[in-house]
Amino acid sequence: MYVARILYPVEVLGPGKRIGIWFCGCPRRCKGCSNPELWEFQEKYQTTPEKIYKMIRTIAGENTVEGFTITGGDPMVQSEDLQKLLIMLRRISKDILVYTGYQKEELNEEQLKNVAVLIDGEYIEERNTDCILRGSDNQRIYVLDEALCDKYEKYFAAYKNQIQNFMTVDGVVSVGIHKPVFIHELNETVSGKGINNI
Repeated sequence: MYVARILYPVEVLGPGKRIGIWFCGCPRRCKGCSNPELWEFQEKYQTTPEKIYKMIRTIAGENTVEGFTITGGDPMVQSEDLQKLLIMLRRISKDILVYTGYQKEELNEEQLKNVAVLIDGEYIEERNTDCILRGSDNQRIYVLDEALCDKYEKYFAAYKNQIQNFMTVDGVVSVGIHKPVFIHELNETVSGKGINNI
């Protein structure tokens, strides 16, 4: 499997303090994608579900983990390895939110059985209207685990999209649902401070 990032605490892609997991590999190449650097399968990110779980277990052993958000790339491109990982993650939290460019109808029961919340559909930049937890308004949210319905209803009622920045060894990773003008505004801000464009 190919996993590019694990970040904690992610607080802008689902309720509570979550571990965010970014898969790499996506054939869609959506215009305006917030993570184009994750389109390709990169050998430096090759790993196993067991190694990822070991890292996550270390984080969870020292911190409160209220859920997981898995995105990319597109995690469903690696659905077999994703399922192996999800089974292990459920030992820590059953609140597992997965983003995919596939529509729910294109996925089978096996691919969905360990997913608590699914956000489906490809990103369409022209339909980026600041919808909660969604890059564009064609994407749909499915709370598949009925035990989490109340938690997510409260979250949707109280939450507005936000951005969270993480310092990593590769620089700053900006997490959240970005508006279409985000990169342009960011480039203007950093160039005004004498930094080369992103």
